[in-house]
Order: sequence, then C-alpha cells, then structure tokens
Amino acid sequence: MHAAEWYGRFADARYLIIDASPKRQHDPPQGNGLETVANPDLFANGPPHELLAEWRRSDPVLWQDMDGQAGFFAVLTHADVVHASRNPVLFSASEGGITLEDATPETLEMSRNMLVAMDPPRHVAYRRPIAPSFKAKVIAGLEGEVRVICRGIMGHARDAGPDLDFIHDVAAPLPTRVMGRLMGLPEADWPSVHRLAERMLSSQDPNVEGAGDQASLFEMAAYAMGFIADRRADEPRPDLTTVLLDEEFDGKRMTDADIASLFVQLVGAGNDTTKTMTSSGLLTLLQHPAQLAELRDDPNLITGAVEEILRWANPVHYMRRTTTDDTSLHGVSIGVGQKVALYYTSANRDETVFGEPQRFDIHRSPNPHLSFGIGEHFCLGVHLARLEARVFFEELLAAFPSIELTGEPVRLQSNFNNAYRLMPVRLAG
Repeated sequence: MHAAEWYGRFADARYLIIDASPKRQHDPPQGNGLETVANPDLFANGPPHELLAEWRRSDPVLWQDMDGQAGFFAVLTHADVVHASRNPVLFSASEGGITLEDATPETLEMSRNMLVAMDPPRHVAYRRPIAPSFKAKVIAGLEGEVRVICRGIMGHARDAGPDLDFIHDVAAPLPTRVMGRLMGLPEADWPSVHRLAERMLSSQDPNVEGAGDQASLFEMAAYAMGFIADRRADEPRPDLTTVLLDEEFDGKRMTDADIASLFVQLVGAGNDTTKTMTSSGLLTLLQHPAQLAELRDDPNLITGAVEEILRWANPVHYMRRTTTDDTSLHGVSIGVGQKVALYYTSANRDETVFGEPQRFDIHRSPNPHLSFGIGEHFCLGVHLARLEARVFFEELLAAFPSIELTGEPVRLQSNFNNAYRLMPVRLAG
C-alpha cells in the first residue's frame, strides 16, 4: 500500500472518543503586560534566565496571555512543577495536549495515543508492556552496539571534515540509528524517518523546510502504519516492534493506528531530544573550556557532566497540562479547564534547590534536575538517553583532540524546543 493511501486512512481514523461533556467555564485572568514565554522570539538569543529568575521570586505561578488563543499559567518553581507532575489526573496531559498552542481535533486525537499525552490509568496500562525493553539492565546491554554506532559516526565525520555542521553531521545520526535498530526499521528508511522527525518538531521555525504545518506528523504516522502492516506479515524479531505487535495494552492488542501514534513519540521525539542534548552539550562544554579539559583528562567525569548538561540546557522548555478541576498552586487560584505550563527551563535553575544555579558545574551533586520529568510521566527512555550521551561524548573526545566553533550557532525558533538548528565546527583528529 502506498504512503498516500496510508496517510488518508490514518488521518480519517476514528479510534478515540473525545470527551464532549460540558465543562464549567471561568473568566480568564487579566494579562499582566509582561513579555510572554509563549512568544518564540523571547527565546531567540537563548532562554531568558534572568527574567525567569525574577518571575520565580515575584510571580512563581504567572498568568501569560497568548496571541489569538486562551492564555495559560506558567509554573516556574521546582516544587510546583514537581507537585503538578505528581498529580497527573488533576493536571491532565490528555485533556488538551502537551503544547501551549491548541492542537487540531485530528492531531489531538492522535496525540492521545502517545504515552506522553495519556492520563492514568490508561498511561500505566500502555507503559507497562513496553517498560521492560527500557530497563537499566537491558539498556546497559546495548552499550557495545551504541559504541560501534558512535565510532562509525566519528569515522564518517573525520572523513567528511574538518569543517562540519555538528548538529546534522555528528549529533543527529546517533538517535536515528539507535532507535532504528531498537524498532527494527529498515536501514534504507532511517534518513527519511529522521527528516520527518526534524520537520515535525521544528514547526515554529520558518527556516526549517516543511515547518509550519502538521503534514510531517501524519506522514510519520503513515510511514509507521505501512511498516507495521509489513511486520504483521513477517516473522517476529527480537525488537521493540514485536513487543508492540504481540503484547496486550489495557487488556487488548493495539491496532495499527494505535501503534502508529506510539511510534511517532518513540521514534520522533526520542530522536530530537537526544540530538539536542548532545549538540547543546558540546556547545556548553566549548563555552566552559576548563571543564571540557577535565573531561578529556578524566572520562569518568562524563556521567556527571551529562546530568549537568541536562540541567543547564534541557532539550524541552515545558510541558503543558490542563486542569480537570478547580485548584491552586503557590496560592494562585486556577480554574477547571485552564492551561498550565510546567517550565523545566525555570525549575532547573531554582535557587531554592540548586546552589549557584546560573553556574555550569560538571561536579554538581546532587543534581535533581527535571529534564526527564518526574512522577507518572518520568521519561521511559531515560536510561537509553543517558547511555547514548555518555558513550557519544566518550567517543567524540577520544576521536577529536581539538574541537572549535567556526561560526555562530543558530538557535531553532521555538517556545518548546531548547535547541539549535546549525552549529558550525572544526573537528581535528
């Protein structure tokens, strides 16, 4: 079956029932006249950490207006982000999706079949069969394969260099290849899957080809449905796709459309966040040369450095929730049906939790950052992400004694992704 036909079938699928029960309505708070974190331009030169620090002190649960849409409450402290995350029924991921911008009905339907946008008890029922594939012991067994992939990437970079775009030539191939192997995707499909993931998660940046629409989301799902149909007709293999096909989720087998929604999250989002973590991590280390030198002298420090990179340059700024009842946070009343954004970019630099939070420190311990979330939605792929990052930096620093920027990195225009889209470097081996 051709991709276009899969696309049409997926877009027309009606495999979820939207709760249309009436909700109590509340008048939204009045705007405060401040700059809004919904505006991607506020992040054009990096996260506004000084502004966020000021707001944490004065208005830790702050109403923000949105142009053309309902506004939202920005939750800025570590404690309040933790509280909301640990109450996933009251602060729902499913009710309105996970982004500040309201999704179309079709996109919202599909997102509700992704773990990231499921609420309990459904979230637990769908996560439980997949979780064994991501346990620490299982992921640790992948280190050899991840290292081979990383060495191949470094070898290709050496052959193609010395002047490269670090993001696309070095950082991007790792998660694509690792998830491709975990899912059992044909190697010939990896480049196109990567391009779809990149477009899907760069929708606010007009400089990214294909950005600004939802087509890539449905194209990724259409690809997944075609791939799944082929696998149903094939022999089982020891990979994650077989788990998705054979296990029961919430008491029943998943349909092709169900699996396609989950595929979009596992392959698409996992690809982007790992690429962002490693590329932003390199830039951070280049900006702190003394600590980079420490890592070269003692690679055992890389594990702690990865955690500090995650705190300092978390790949995702926030996750949206929607309240299912009247509540309050930090003394601020929040009505039912209100958007609430949990800002990891702010919580990770909360002065009440982190000493000298505006200082990058690879020796920081403890380091209770929230970049993987907490509670119900704690990242399923946390062990894989940490393994990929650690091995990547071990192999990068071993392969290239000299790494330097050759131009100004260009940030991705986004209020959601804390990422760069261009990072020119010179790698000398």
